[in-house]
Amino acid sequence: MTGWSRRGSAVVLAGLLSACATLPKPIAAPLPWAQRLPALQAINRFELQGRLAAATGSEGFSAGLRWQQQDERASIDLTAPLGFGAAHIELGAATLQLTTSKGLTLDSSAAVDELRATLGFEPPFSSLRFWMLGASDPAMSAQESVDSQQRLARLEQGGWQVDYGEYVLVQQQWLPRRLSVTRGSLRLRLVVDAWHL
Repeated sequence: MTGWSRRGSAVVLAGLLSACATLPKPIAAPLPWAQRLPALQAINRFELQGRLAAATGSEGFSAGLRWQQQDERASIDLTAPLGFGAAHIELGAATLQLTTSKGLTLDSSAAVDELRATLGFEPPFSSLRFWMLGASDPAMSAQESVDSQQRLARLEQGGWQVDYGEYVLVQQQWLPRRLSVTRGSLRLRLVVDAWHL
C-alpha cells in the first residue's frame, strides 16, 4: 500500500470513528402513565414561581405566583392581583388563612368569602397542587388523556377541565410549564417560570 493510500485510509477511518463518537444516545421509552401518575402524586415538596391570569366573564386579573408545598401545607404568594396589590395564603389540610396587602388577616370562611369577592371565584387549592404537577387529585375520580410521551394532555376532575400545553424536564420528571384550568366562564392560565423539587 502506498503512502498516499495509507493516509487516505487513515483519514477515512478517523472520519468513521468520529461519526460513531457523535451519534446521539437512544432516547429511552417513556414510562407508562400508570407508573408515572403515582410518582407525581407522591411529590409532596416543591416550589414554583410563575404567572397566573384569570378571567371570569368580562372581568379578569393577572398576578405573579409563588407556591411552596411542604407535605399538606402550602404557602402561596400572589403579587398584584386585582383589588389588593398582593396576597399571602397559608393553606393546610383543613385550614385557610388569607393576608391582604393592607395587613388584614382572615381565616376559614371569612378568607373564602374574601377570595370569592376579590377574585370572583374560590380557587380549588386542594386539587391545584396536583394539577400543577401534571397529575390528577387522588382524592376524587378523574378522566385523563395522555400524550405520546405519557404526560397529561387533558384532565377533567371535580367539574374542572385542565389542559396542558407545554412541559419541562425537572430532575427526571416532566412537569408542566403551561396549563389552563376552566369551569364554565372561568378560565385560569398558569405559566411556570421555575420549578424546584
